[in-house]
Amino acid sequence: MRDTFLSQRVAELKPSGIRKFFDIAATMKEVISLGIGEPDFVTPQPILEAGVQSLRKGETHYTSNAGIMDVRQALTDHLEKQYGVSYDPGSELILTVGVSEALYLATTALLDPGDEVIILTPCFVAYQAEVLLAGGVPVEVACRMENNFDLDPRDVEAAITPRTKAILIGYPNNPTGAVANRENLLEVARLAEKYDLIVISDEIYDRLVYGVKHNCFPTLPGMKSRTILLGGFSKDYAMTGWRIGYVVGPAELIKGLLRVHQYTVMSAPTTAQMGALEALKNGEEYVCQMLAEYNRRRKLIVKGLNQIGLPTFEPFGAFYAFPKVSVTGLDDETFAQRLLQEEKVAVVPGNAFGAGGAGFVRCSYATAYDKIEEALRRIEKFVNRLD
Repeated sequence: MRDTFLSQRVAELKPSGIRKFFDIAATMKEVISLGIGEPDFVTPQPILEAGVQSLRKGETHYTSNAGIMDVRQALTDHLEKQYGVSYDPGSELILTVGVSEALYLATTALLDPGDEVIILTPCFVAYQAEVLLAGGVPVEVACRMENNFDLDPRDVEAAITPRTKAILIGYPNNPTGAVANRENLLEVARLAEKYDLIVISDEIYDRLVYGVKHNCFPTLPGMKSRTILLGGFSKDYAMTGWRIGYVVGPAELIKGLLRVHQYTVMSAPTTAQMGALEALKNGEEYVCQMLAEYNRRRKLIVKGLNQIGLPTFEPFGAFYAFPKVSVTGLDDETFAQRLLQEEKVAVVPGNAFGAGGAGFVRCSYATAYDKIEEALRRIEKFVNRLD
């Protein structure tokens, strides 16, 4: 019998660094988790009610592959109102099972074996994996703390080869909380045109920005025709478990993504689509309330980590802080393991997010204010012992 029936791609795929520490923490008592990037808020009540009412009405069947037209129309209206970018809800948008499926569709539909995708790191753990599973080659370009983890267009251009097909970016960024400078994004746009590339822009945290403006990539000059935009409801509306996201882009590309979607999941969950519709209609006040609370926590954790002696740049997006822990003399993996074992605080090693994350850990502040205060006390005790 052969050693394994698994494909080489799957056999060589690394387990998620996020899940590894989450699973360990789940077996321990009194752990404060700063590990999982999930809002601690319950989905706002009107959205919950919309989902419940949908079930009570018997709306438990498949929808069209691309999703319910009323939801698609509301979403394109939202994007036009929010960012001034216009899409056809009939041919340029698919409702997906979270942004994770949207990313899967984009890589599967766009990549031929051996195609290279430039990925800015640190980045969400699924980026490299999805490129590999699609038969592509991830090419990591590290962003640096001295640049506030913003991209350097010179590094991006240096990584482009004749095999490059796409650039995959995620701003506001997970795990760093960085928000890309508009001028740097314009340079990425220039490179996309110069080398005839597609840009896959993951903007799941688009509404979670603090005192700055989010730059929606397809709104940049000439970029609507070159951008696959990924977004969703998980972070902005505290709807992670609903599994509802979307992908928008040029009709000829979305047509290809839809083929993959048809054979993979059929359609996004009907109940979740109805919840998303309510979120688009009446969810704005809840987004603003959650944003204000995240901002309060953001200030607490960044100030606290810096005072402890763990250099932390100020994140202006998402809900993560990314302190440099290599100053303690420990690598990020060892720091995270020992902090969990000795002080029962769960963080995620930066190396889980690509080469650019080595020496850092991700701390999510999507948890209660008082828990963050206690976590900071425990981290300070741990670091002081190392000194």
